[in-house]
Amino acid sequence: MIGISKLYCGQVETSDALRYGRSSGKLPAHLLQFSQDKKPVVVWNMTRRCNLKCVHCYAQAQSTRGKDEISTSRAQTLLEDLAAFGAPVILFSGGEPLLREDLPELAGYAVGKGMRAVISTNGTLISKEKARKLKAVGLSYVGISLDGAEEIHDKFRAVPGSFKQALRGIENCKAEGLKVGLRFTINRRNASEIPKIFTLLEDLDIPRICFYHLVYSGRGSELVKEDLNHQETRQVVDLILDKTRALFEKGLSKEVLTVDNHADGPYLWMRLQKEDPERAAEVFRLLRFNEGNSSGRGFACISWDGQVHADQFWRNHSFGNVLERPFSAIWTDPEITLLAKLKEKHKYIQGRCAKCRFLDVCAGNFRARAEAVYDDVWAPDPACYLTDAEIAPADQ
Repeated sequence: MIGISKLYCGQVETSDALRYGRSSGKLPAHLLQFSQDKKPVVVWNMTRRCNLKCVHCYAQAQSTRGKDEISTSRAQTLLEDLAAFGAPVILFSGGEPLLREDLPELAGYAVGKGMRAVISTNGTLISKEKARKLKAVGLSYVGISLDGAEEIHDKFRAVPGSFKQALRGIENCKAEGLKVGLRFTINRRNASEIPKIFTLLEDLDIPRICFYHLVYSGRGSELVKEDLNHQETRQVVDLILDKTRALFEKGLSKEVLTVDNHADGPYLWMRLQKEDPERAAEVFRLLRFNEGNSSGRGFACISWDGQVHADQFWRNHSFGNVLERPFSAIWTDPEITLLAKLKEKHKYIQGRCAKCRFLDVCAGNFRARAEAVYDDVWAPDPACYLTDAEIAPADQ
């Protein structure tokens, strides 16, 4: 994640991260990306079932029918292991996690073990009663996916009325004092909707928005031709920067982040060099704290069937199964070759990434995209939009 509001608008300083010691167990949620120990934030796709049919679903979710493979009791064992291991956050996702009746129980169980529990949802099933239960168990955050205004969103979700239902879910969360934010996946079908999303932030008084760059995975892999080209990506990132600055100057405290393309960090820094060189130097230190893509190190995914992956998009590589072996044992096993290499990616990245002056603030970006396009785990990420001149070492 690249904290646009944090970095570009000065809402976080280097000293903020340093004074907590940079241990993931001590850092508040808004500084967690700067942790030094990189204990993994874990996404658990707790079900593959979903009530919508989203065209870009990385999990290739299925209908609401079916049985979930990890029971409540096995899930509690999993959460105990994650908490003891030091994972600071468990993100319950799907499919649609609210289709599991035990979600509030499991979220409360995680909180009771000292973890922060958050959910990623389409928002359509968040009734007033459900919002009340989620608040009561100590859930930290609800991320609700929107793909634009009503017409575009409902086309993406393939279910009429899903936009209005998601807005009701947002209002129900707010009514219970439950922190809620938006998730938006950028592609050519909806990039023009970004200004409308910023308007929603204001009109509905929503405190947070994450803009996700497209990762070629699941049904999202079918949209690869609809990903933005490099110039279009630069224009969209500039738009997000401009809109975030406008909110900040109006005195509106909104957390704006971009996700899944760590080229955004150097790009933001280069812009700040022209606008505010002193702030640019501070931002570069924070970007080094962040360390870029953390798949397989500070980020992990557990699938609905128990398989452990480097992140939720990269499912063609499994490191083991939590139904057979604890996550903590899998994650620290030096004999799992790819997992061990991901923890030292700098040694294996190839092509233009290997010589990039921003390698220590980007970490080679997404391996899932590189493998999807080039059939090579260590090839450059094709979504990096920085030019050869921009990434060249300063002495060249």
